Amino acid sequence: MTELPQAKVFIEGRYRKLTRDLPQTVFFCPKCKGHPRRRKKCEECEGFGKLTRDSVQELIGWVMGAALKTRKNKFHGAGREDINVRMLGRGRPFVVEFINPKVLTVDLAALEAEINRRNDGRLELEGLHWSEKGRVRVLKEMQNAKEYAMLIEVDGQPEPGVFEGLVGKRFDLEQKTPQRVAHRRADLVRERWLEVLSVQPTDEPSRWKMNVRTQHGTYVKEAITGDEGGTTPSITQVVGLPCSCLELDVLEILDAEGESIPVRSAPASFGQGV
Repeated sequence: MTELPQAKVFIEGRYRKLTRDLPQTVFFCPKCKGHPRRRKKCEECEGFGKLTRDSVQELIGWVMGAALKTRKNKFHGAGREDINVRMLGRGRPFVVEFINPKVLTVDLAALEAEINRRNDGRLELEGLHWSEKGRVRVLKEMQNAKEYAMLIEVDGQPEPGVFEGLVGKRFDLEQKTPQRVAHRRADLVRERWLEVLSVQPTDEPSRWKMNVRTQHGTYVKEAITGDEGGTTPSITQVVGLPCSCLELDVLEILDAEGESIPVRSAPASFGQGV
């Protein structure tokens, strides 16, 4: 018998991640992969199957899936941030693909409010609307520059004015693939740019606040530390002292040239804007 095609619906919006312990998608255990049988004896995750309690995908999917009467979903984000990086500003665009929903008459505004209520202080959604399959490809292929805020710690006393002198400068970087992502990224040398927007001292002499704008695909933490020579030049190299990134926040998702992009709402008709 020929299997019937699976029905799918697509819901789009933006999310803000307000905590530093939440991955974007389900963080399965790398050893057992969350397999129902293998995870029972897995020492890595102690039978849980995951390395975190929840994720942006799950916090959204649990509520939407219950309303749509389906547990199957795929999460598609316009890029992703590290688990310990907050996503602030206007949020990151995403599309959730739900498979074989049994109910379609749902109030997206009510679902958005419910998700925000349940996850107060952790996750916020904005602008939920019905979308379409073509938007997944658009989000995946977008070359988004980004604006970041970071807290930097310096190992030593920098020369007077060295940090202030970085403001307004744009650096052309060469970045080798960091070891921390080598399991999912090709071992290449990538050319990227980073522009320093502002630098401010803090109450602690060894710590500085810095805002930067970077090209799509820039390894921002390594642009600070230098990654033992894997990124050149780096803030460490320019300042002349070892620097580390203590905290990192995404402030804005921009277009490829670093300009603001409009927030997308529901298309007036099917296929518009794809």
